[in-house]
Amino acid sequence: MSNPFLGTGIAIVTPFNDDLSVDYKALENIVEYNITNGINYIVINGTTGESVTITKQEKQDIVAAIIKFNKGRVPLVLGIGGSNTAQVVEEIKSTDFSGIAGILSVSPYYSKPTQEGMYQHFKAIAEACPIDVILYNVPGRTSKNMTPETTLRLAKDFDNIVAVKEAGNNVAQYLELLRDKPDNFSVISGDDDLALGIVLAGGAGVISVIGQGLPKAFSTMINLGLEGKNKEAYKLHFKMMDIVNMIFEENNPAGIKAVLNNLELCNTTVRLPLVPATAQLQSRINTFMANFSKS
Repeated sequence: MSNPFLGTGIAIVTPFNDDLSVDYKALENIVEYNITNGINYIVINGTTGESVTITKQEKQDIVAAIIKFNKGRVPLVLGIGGSNTAQVVEEIKSTDFSGIAGILSVSPYYSKPTQEGMYQHFKAIAEACPIDVILYNVPGRTSKNMTPETTLRLAKDFDNIVAVKEAGNNVAQYLELLRDKPDNFSVISGDDDLALGIVLAGGAGVISVIGQGLPKAFSTMINLGLEGKNKEAYKLHFKMMDIVNMIFEENNPAGIKAVLNNLELCNTTVRLPLVPATAQLQSRINTFMANFSKS
């Protein structure tokens, strides 16, 4: 069976109207732009989707809308995670997974559990979840790294834990995971700046932020990497390096929304406590995008 989480996934934004309501027309346009330009799957309600400020009803409506817009063309992954294990399990049990290929579940944040605590947390999730589970390790947000030992223990113990989105910006940890992982387990880059190198080392691809703003170029780069065509892939990587750095300078997703605004796909509105990208950053992003389109 082919891996549904191979290649370029995008952590899709949640576009808002000026009154902070969800802009479903913009959401449809972003989905269509990405699918027609080659992305392989879509992750809904992740950090880039401003999941912490999305209500339960909005989440359900966003999922239903993206399933409708997708029309079964690419796999969809739903973000379900948190620090209250019982609450995460309850959400999984109450969710209709029709049209959803897997969940992306972040390691517990704020409470800083031990490695055994992380293992038990994901054990409960794996046992409750009827579909594939992608672990999400992002120590910059959770304040606690999930070690390769814990990740690989989970991979070996639960058949439905099929991948990890690793986002610690730690090359040594990526390589340890790639060296020791089971054959049926995927390591997915959660770091746009490292994605190509990780793919060339044996990674399955990326769950990207910038990918939704430059889907054709970014997915082409990842596909070239999967084919082992490193010289051609790095030509694209070098062209996109500056914008990858820019979109994370202030906050995510303010940076990527500035890119999407340049493409006339959505406005720059984010929900507090985030604020839109500054005029200076937006100007630099617009300059990059103008030059990129000419190159």
